[in-house]
Amino acid sequence: MQRTFTSFIPRGLGAQLALAFSLLSVVLTIALILVVERRAIDQIKDRIGHNLADLAAQTSDKLERGMFERYREIALVTSRPVLTTDEYSLDQRRQALERVQRSYDYYEWIGLTDTEGKVLVSGNRLLEGADVSKRPWFIEGMRGGYVGDVHEALLLDKLLPPQADKAPRRFVDVAFPYADENGKVRGVLGAHLSWNWARDVERSVVGSADRESDTQTLILSSTGRVLLGPRELMDTTLALDSFRNASPTQRGAFMVERWPDGKDYVVGFQKGSGYASYPGLGWVVLVRQQVDTAWQPLYDMRRHALVSGLLLALLFSLVGVALARRITRPLKQLAASAGELRGGGAVQIASGGPYEEVKALSSSLNLLVQDLGERRRQLQQLNGTLEQMVESRTVELRRALETVQGSESRIRAIVDTAQDAFIGVDLKGCISEWNPQAEQMLGWRRAEALGRRLDDLNLADPLRTSDSDALPQLLASNRQGALDRRVERVVTDRHGAEIPVEMSTSLTGEGDSTMLSIFLRDITERKRIDRAKNEFVGTVSHELRTPLTSIRASLSLLADGAMGELTPDVQELIDICYNNCIRLNRLVDDMLDIQKIEAGMMSFVPVSQPVLPLAREAIRTMQGMATANDVSLVLDTGADASEAVAAIDYDRMTQVMTNLLSNAIKVAPGGSAVILHVIAQAHGARLSVADRGPGIRPELRERVFQPFVQIGQKDGGKPRTGGTGLGLAICKRIVEEHGGTISIADAPGGGTVFHVTLPREVAPSIVKAAATA
Repeated sequence: MQRTFTSFIPRGLGAQLALAFSLLSVVLTIALILVVERRAIDQIKDRIGHNLADLAAQTSDKLERGMFERYREIALVTSRPVLTTDEYSLDQRRQALERVQRSYDYYEWIGLTDTEGKVLVSGNRLLEGADVSKRPWFIEGMRGGYVGDVHEALLLDKLLPPQADKAPRRFVDVAFPYADENGKVRGVLGAHLSWNWARDVERSVVGSADRESDTQTLILSSTGRVLLGPRELMDTTLALDSFRNASPTQRGAFMVERWPDGKDYVVGFQKGSGYASYPGLGWVVLVRQQVDTAWQPLYDMRRHALVSGLLLALLFSLVGVALARRITRPLKQLAASAGELRGGGAVQIASGGPYEEVKALSSSLNLLVQDLGERRRQLQQLNGTLEQMVESRTVELRRALETVQGSESRIRAIVDTAQDAFIGVDLKGCISEWNPQAEQMLGWRRAEALGRRLDDLNLADPLRTSDSDALPQLLASNRQGALDRRVERVVTDRHGAEIPVEMSTSLTGEGDSTMLSIFLRDITERKRIDRAKNEFVGTVSHELRTPLTSIRASLSLLADGAMGELTPDVQELIDICYNNCIRLNRLVDDMLDIQKIEAGMMSFVPVSQPVLPLAREAIRTMQGMATANDVSLVLDTGADASEAVAAIDYDRMTQVMTNLLSNAIKVAPGGSAVILHVIAQAHGARLSVADRGPGIRPELRERVFQPFVQIGQKDGGKPRTGGTGLGLAICKRIVEEHGGTISIADAPGGGTVFHVTLPREVAPSIVKAAATA
């Protein structure tokens, strides 16, 4: 007779509990061991991976710091007088370079060139007289500090003795321009650093760690080319996830990945980001170890954990059988009392027993019947009360619905009668509102627009939402303040016609009802009026310049006595007319500059260059005006002023500095000084013009950059005269076109200081604008 699986299960409660305890103990023991093992395995893997990542981070840090030392050393050498002044001979310069080359064994070559690329002198006499004008280190060195990536030697490999391993030489180039005491660039100081230095760095980090013999370190360029590593991988390009995921800001990162040789490795990785003033070359350090070797401690631990777990499961099973027999003894008494309760009898369980739970359960059974009757009565009363509450809430909900519908009707009426076009977009980027003004402006009817995405209507880029999660992300990042402002944009209607609009956007509602509200106002007429105004100003300015030039020339001839000697009264009238003619001519020039800037027609050609010569030229230009006003001009330069470099258009920035100096001279008291500070900054330079005038109140500092606003008073509060009120407006626009900023602050000890901050590099937008102009 065939027996089922359930026939083997014991019938008695005690036997079933014993079996359950045994099975549960086995399962829990094995599960606990697996959980602990899994966590231990994860921790050990993390520790092994982090150790490799730490080696990569240490190697990367040593590389970046080592390159910083060489970068800084070459930069400091360029400021030595023996290189920058002509009073030293070539032999003296060669001796100075030899001392630098001997100070660090990895300098393979260090030399000095002129501005044409001819090597004047070198530390080991190699390449003297050679033309290196086509070499990247010379070309980039003339423009500023330069560090070149690893490359094979071209000229020096044949001149230097062969290396011990007969491998081709590899260099890292470092170059800086050197200048004389007047700031004029005289040539380039270049150095070739042997790449063997990087292998010693790798050995000093990985070789000193207690690692397995198959641990390997690779150094990759920013493009993935292997600069240092196993011989079979040298100069190959690796497209690995570890290389792509390497980041300068993330330390301790590692992963397991398969390499081109078909083997799996645990790889720790770190990307360099330079150090201090050294910008870095984007080198990525990878430290790898084969998975089988790296995870060997895990395999040993797993075998030990499995054996221990089985022994513990057997022990817990034996203990479970004994506990089950003890527990079931009082439960049999409780089962008998439950049978009496089912038959309607009274339940009386002895108050004794080993468990408090059994005592509590017996008391509960005695009160169960009484509680059931009482709860039935309470349930009937609650049912009646609940019906009344449901009816009351139904009335309240009906009234609330009527209120909401009324509010929605009022809002709909307001939106439909608004003068601006209104577009509502829900969280999914679909159009939920489209008023009649939007129909009239853009050409799509409300029924056609509702439910469609903005992308489908071919509107301008600022109104498109290519990502369906864009609005939830916008809400989560709390960028409401960035939205609630008016900006000018150009949109296209249904037929492709462009319409200039003034657009304002905001987020309204909460939760799932959040909506992006977009208001569009047609400003075609306003743009037409602005163009007409600009054309009028331009026409008037050009028409005034020609007669003013003639009048100025005629008055100058009269003032110089071309028509004979004039009487004092006539001479005074001629001088008044001449001075006012000059002022009108200056006003016309300023108006033309403002018009060119607003129309985008003023050309800027910014070039990265030192700003100290610009400051000196501005001081020389304004010296005559300062002397006439009994004011002294002072150029204040710190120790690093010669290193102050910015991307500037020399003529336009000279116009800015002379204007600021002119304003300062006009408001400065007699006998005081106007100071021009030149300060080098990490990302550019700052020029500051400070005076001892009456100062500018904080609430007026924004207004002074508006056209036709005078900026100061002098000598007892009398208004300053002679200006057009356009100078600072022009200065602000020129500085902003350079990507810089201009601001006003209180000068130490009284007066006003104007700060002009300029970037070191040429912004791409400025380059594009200059090319267009």
